[in-house]
Amino acid sequence: MSSERGGKVRGPAYVLHTLPWRETSLLVEVLTRDHGRLALMARGARRPRSPVRGLLRAFQPLQLEWFGKAELRTMSQAEWATFQPLLDGQALYCGLYLNELMLRLLARDDPHPGLYDAYAETLMALAAVGGEGVVLRRFELRLLKELGYGLQLTLDADSARPLDPAAWYTFDPEQGPRIAAARSNAVQFSGRALCAMAADDWTEPTTAVQAKALMRHVLAFHLGHQDLHTRKLFREITLP
Repeated sequence: MSSERGGKVRGPAYVLHTLPWRETSLLVEVLTRDHGRLALMARGARRPRSPVRGLLRAFQPLQLEWFGKAELRTMSQAEWATFQPLLDGQALYCGLYLNELMLRLLARDDPHPGLYDAYAETLMALAAVGGEGVVLRRFELRLLKELGYGLQLTLDADSARPLDPAAWYTFDPEQGPRIAAARSNAVQFSGRALCAMAADDWTEPTTAVQAKALMRHVLAFHLGHQDLHTRKLFREITLP
């Protein structure tokens, strides 16, 4: 829960990105539970004796305090909150990917408490062993739903009939699945896999493979077909 005291606001947050500002400060993009994505200035944060030096790191649960009503607020306090295992290896790349997705898709000052909780759960899951692909797909689906772009995965967009598990479909990001035309060059998905995604059933390996292709297709649409920097940076690494 967030709280206010003397014009200052306090609440849980995660750092999404930082940039140096002038000689000793930082510009910090954060995801807060009750106030959404915010831009904060951390004055003097890069000074050797700054009380927040070393705290403003990605993927660590924080309690932050800030003030101001402009688009760029001022951070007044930061401290550790709960424990979060460090991300490394492939899990670290996945975390950077999630952060960039939210920076690109979330508007500022638009609270999504459910998405904040899902993000916290996803970081814990990424820190565990294996399953990164499914973990990412679940978060991507939740992110789209929170933004009002939730996917319709069980009905034919043209007939409104339940999908045929044996049929193959193309996918319209705004309307949903449509029966694939003969000799279509569009990416196709089986009715069986789409229904499994909707049911959060990942028992068949092909479901995760098709879900990865589906999410790339849908997210590219919502990103204006602009590539993510994390995908460019880690092109040689197989991101789940």
